Amino acid sequence: MAYNLLKGKKGIIFGALNEQSIAWKVAQRAVQEGAEIVLSNAPIALRMGELNKLAEECNAPVIGADVTSNDDINNLFTKTKEHFGGGVDFILHSIGMSINVRKNIPYYENNYDFTHKGFDISALSLHRILQAAMKHDAINDWGSVVALSYIAGQRYFPGYNDMADNKAMLESIARNFGYEYGVSKKVRVNTISQSPTRTTAGSGVKGFDGFIEFAEKMSPLGNADANQCADYCITLFSDLTKMVTMQNLFHDGGFSFTGVTQAVIDQMAK
Repeated sequence: MAYNLLKGKKGIIFGALNEQSIAWKVAQRAVQEGAEIVLSNAPIALRMGELNKLAEECNAPVIGADVTSNDDINNLFTKTKEHFGGGVDFILHSIGMSINVRKNIPYYENNYDFTHKGFDISALSLHRILQAAMKHDAINDWGSVVALSYIAGQRYFPGYNDMADNKAMLESIARNFGYEYGVSKKVRVNTISQSPTRTTAGSGVKGFDGFIEFAEKMSPLGNADANQCADYCITLFSDLTKMVTMQNLFHDGGFSFTGVTQAVIDQMAK
């Protein structure tokens, strides 16, 4: 069901890769709610071809950008403003990558070249995007920026590796830029700490199926899925949340504030 929450609004969705992606679901929901969007992803993701399918469905242009490149990000905002004839009202940052995770290198043996690359893509990219947006005056007054995070930014989870560090930094950047952008343009910046979700990126974490099963048993409402996360993103893009900023918002069925559940106790007692 659509509520026209984003009627007349324009936005950029970073990170849609395939139909499993949360960003893919957010793009679909944004359009259903009346928004016009631009899709962006890294050149390697564009070559995989699936984003064109989403672009056709959403009647949205695809503007590629390597988020570690200031030139690419500046070009994205220039072309987006030309396309819309002005600024945007919302941005989704759904970007994350760890070479250490992909190569099964344990945290205590991290390759620092890989660590730097993952940090640049997964966390510093939010700073680059917001810095460029501010310089281009690319986000309208009372706009909204949402970045996707995970509770491993605050707590230890086996196998999540340096992505935990990246998420912690991502949340810090959102807080700091949330203040600066709030003062200058009333733009709000938040992160969503989502339940473990079966996406291409998440599935690369060793033991991820165990994360999902454990979180399901530890959450009074169960795990939030990708479609439900998309719904939450839409509320944060809408005018209904104009005074929410600098927050890390848990969207995890209650997992983050549950000490233990009867289901976990019963399982341990077997």
